[in-house]
Amino acid sequence: MNDNTGPSDRPAPEEWENEDFGPTGPDDDVPGPPRPVNWNLLLAHDLEQEWLALNRWVEWVRREYALPASVIPPLWHRHPALKWELSALHLHWLAAYDPEQDASAAIGWHRDFAAARQRLRDWVAASGTRLDRDRPDRQTAWPGEPPAPPVEDVPITNRREDFVAFVIEQVARRKAAEDAFFARLDDADLDIDADPDVGTDSEDR
Repeated sequence: MNDNTGPSDRPAPEEWENEDFGPTGPDDDVPGPPRPVNWNLLLAHDLEQEWLALNRWVEWVRREYALPASVIPPLWHRHPALKWELSALHLHWLAAYDPEQDASAAIGWHRDFAAARQRLRDWVAASGTRLDRDRPDRQTAWPGEPPAPPVEDVPITNRREDFVAFVIEQVARRKAAEDAFFARLDDADLDIDADPDVGTDSEDR
């Protein structure tokens, strides 16, 4: 994401206790053409930076527009539908307020913002997350699938601590997946090196 924090200034996960997660204003995003963010494909380091940038913008927009928890709840980050919706809204905002945009782009963003707020309300209502409690998204088991696990409300005691713990867990999980993928590639390379006939034509054997 386009935030003006240099790579050397960005906190490592273990240093997030000193990170200011409060609203710091929209100018944290350096003007420039935004790129689509596919959360499923981000590498661990990029995933960390995208979470931090999106969180800063969400903190700003919820305060700037005095949005209630029925639109953006404290634990929005634990609900994928809210993450994708807010991420898209953030990218749209970056594009609308790019210096190269025409003057009408901002009103276009506000028109789409009104529609997005209704969708956010729908996602929040469906998820059951609230200002003071949260619960995992309720999944529907299709025929032939095992029943979905029961969901229970969990009190929210400290939103900031929950966000930090959540992102650290997500980054660690993505890093583990990356390590496992590259380990498989290394094993495949070793198998090829160990078999001199691999890659040769049958006529040459």
